[in-house]
Amino acid sequence: MGRCPACGAWETLVEEVSAPAAALVANERGPGIARLGDVDASGVVRVETGIAELDRVLGGGLVPGSVILLAGEPGVGKSTLALQLAAERQGPGAVLYLTGEESLEQLRLRSERLAKVPADLLVMAETRVEAIRGPWMEHAPGLVVVDSIQTLRTDRAESAPGSVAQVRECAAALSAAAKSQRCALVLVGHVTKDGSVAGPRVLEHLVDVVLGFEGDRAGPFRLLRSSKNRFGSTQEVGVFVMTEHGLEGVPNPSELFLEQRRAGTPGSCIAPIVEGTRPMLVEIQALVAPAGYGTARRTTIGFDDARLALLLAALDRRSAIDVLGSDVYVNVAGGVRISEPGSDLAVALALASSRLDCPLPADAAACGEIGLGGEVRRASRIDLRVREAVRLGFERVLIPAGVELPAALERAANLIRVEDVADAVAWLRASRTVDTAANDS
Repeated sequence: MGRCPACGAWETLVEEVSAPAAALVANERGPGIARLGDVDASGVVRVETGIAELDRVLGGGLVPGSVILLAGEPGVGKSTLALQLAAERQGPGAVLYLTGEESLEQLRLRSERLAKVPADLLVMAETRVEAIRGPWMEHAPGLVVVDSIQTLRTDRAESAPGSVAQVRECAAALSAAAKSQRCALVLVGHVTKDGSVAGPRVLEHLVDVVLGFEGDRAGPFRLLRSSKNRFGSTQEVGVFVMTEHGLEGVPNPSELFLEQRRAGTPGSCIAPIVEGTRPMLVEIQALVAPAGYGTARRTTIGFDDARLALLLAALDRRSAIDVLGSDVYVNVAGGVRISEPGSDLAVALALASSRLDCPLPADAAACGEIGLGGEVRRASRIDLRVREAVRLGFERVLIPAGVELPAALERAANLIRVEDVADAVAWLRASRTVDTAANDS
């Protein structure tokens, strides 16, 4: 039957043949019912991975018995990050690296690119889950890395590796083994063409942490985000740069993102954004050009299309900027993806700057949310954003009107408070006149 009679979807029915098979690790009888207040959690200690950016996203390190799913597009660096984790991981216990996509010779050649070759790393090329039980019980590793979960198969299901049944059964068996042995388990996973994790949705519910590794394969920057974390926040982001020796953490991403910025170019504006507890400055680039066809074109890279449509409508109706009949292109430099509304004001200023062919001052940055009425609303953690902008030499910062900041920040920066997009556009025109007069004098 190719179509499900319940939901109407095609090719979703999977045949499962129940076959008795020994579990990967024998189940142990649980301790029974206990009062939550009597449970002693003091013995749960996080184990540092040796990679600071990864520890930041995880919430401080690996938790024994946790299951982590690391997903990303092909070639983004998932296997490199997993191998570096196996090489740098701190704490007691051995590390077992299980590869189902590469031979051991290929794995050794890839490891030689790293700055530190994990010579004592335990490796195994295997795709059958039941064959892992012996080495796992013999060496009792503290960390097991599986690359990738879509290549494994189990005798419990007769379908092909990577199918819904195989991925679910393999992940369940490995997860039960990791929790019973108090061993951290990292599963490398594939993604579909729309960016979601490949396989059944139950895979994301089964694991404790879901990490998404993203970035442009043609560029050096990589971002690590957490969409699920039972042991920490999901708002943190890790920044890496891909080098010839593997992935290197970026402790100060703002300077790296602005390294190739060209000041004085129309259509460029600096936006202070906040990812978790980390402020970052990114460059918003916009280009407004005459429409070559009947329908105006909208293209964005790193920014939400629907959010851009809202900002274009607000600019057209609430200010003197005519952009609806023009082609509009918006790009977030460095391969960063912005999802927070605090960058609205910077995007609007970049669009106005390109439309008017009027560059923003080189020392200006902007943050704030824009509503449908054109009003500039308060964004979260404005003090953190302004402090990061001042630290990197941006003396003029546009913020929403009515925002009160500490006296030290008021003295350190020239804070320009705007009520709506019309005020921001008027300031842009005025700043051009002032800067031109200063250059002439």
